Amino acid sequence: MRLSSMADYAVVTMCAAARHCGFARVSASELAQETGLPLPTVQKLVSTLSKGGLLKSTRGAGGGIQLARPAAAISLADIVEAVEGPIALTACVEDGRHDCALEKNCSVRPHWALVNTTMRSALDAVKLTELARTQTQELAQELS
Repeated sequence: MRLSSMADYAVVTMCAAARHCGFARVSASELAQETGLPLPTVQKLVSTLSKGGLLKSTRGAGGGIQLARPAAAISLADIVEAVEGPIALTACVEDGRHDCALEKNCSVRPHWALVNTTMRSALDAVKLTELARTQTQELAQELS
């Protein structure tokens, strides 16, 4: 499995937002500058991640972008699904999809749901708090 560029950029953007004390507001321009992503890309991601319930965006004076919930309550699975949709390694397990020539004789198809659930569980175990930690923070924690 390989994440799309947009899913990768969404993780980077969410990490930057989380490093702003989670609920502090930050602008899309600041996130673009910190991440090195183009501003239009960050703006598109903010819109997508807001629709996915991960960010809140407020316009006007005193506005900005902030996490919609604590970083510890946001997982890598949440971020990926906000951009990519449900985590599924194959399309054959989706309802209404019957475009595989092997479907009638496939002995593996019944097991893909388990594989997809296992993959999602693994990604769900990785929390934004872990992803947002910088190397400096990790070294300080190891030395404590």
